[in-house]
Amino acid sequence: MKKLFEFKTKTIVATGLGAALFMLMFMYIKIPTGIPETEIQTAYGVGAFFAALFGPIAGGLIAFIGHALADSLQYGSVWWSWVVASGVTCFGIGLIYPKLRVEEGEFSMKDMIIYNVWQVICNAFAWILVAPILDIVVYSEPTNLVFTQGAVATVWNSIAAGVIGTLLLMIYAKTRSKKGSLMKED
Repeated sequence: MKKLFEFKTKTIVATGLGAALFMLMFMYIKIPTGIPETEIQTAYGVGAFFAALFGPIAGGLIAFIGHALADSLQYGSVWWSWVVASGVTCFGIGLIYPKLRVEEGEFSMKDMIIYNVWQVICNAFAWILVAPILDIVVYSEPTNLVFTQGAVATVWNSIAAGVIGTLLLMIYAKTRSKKGSLMKED
C-alpha cells in the first residue's frame, strides 16, 4: 500500500528534478492566451505527472518551487498568490497517487478518467478560488480581472495537465513491468 505522505530519497530527488523541469518549462515553453499575464503553461503537465507518481508533497513542492524560481528569474519578484495556487494544484493532484498503479505498469482508461477528473477539480479549486482570492487580499487586484484570469488559467492548465500529464503517465507505465508479468523458466 502506498503511503500518501511518504517522503523517501527518490521523492527528494524527483522533487529537485521536477522543480527544475517545471521552472524551465514555465519560463520557456508557454503559449499566450490573449488574457494579460495568463499563458498556457506546459509546466503543469510535468508537475501533474510528478505529483501522480510521487504524491502530494513532491507535487506541491515541485510546482511551488518551480513557479517561484521562474518568477524571480524572469521578473525579479515573485507573484505569491499564483505561486501558492501552483503548489495547491499539484499538491491536490498528488492526492490521487495511492489510487494510480503507474509504477506497476498499469494506466488503464479508468485510471486516465480518474486522473483527469481529479486534476480538473484541483485546477478549478486553485485557479478559480485560491489565486483570485489571494490576488484580491494580498495585491488588491480588481475582482473582475482576477476571476477572469483564474477561469482562463483553469481551462488551459487543465488541458496542459490533461494532455501532457496523461501522455507522460501512459509512456511511463509502458516502461514498467506489470505485476506477475515475469515468469521463471524451468
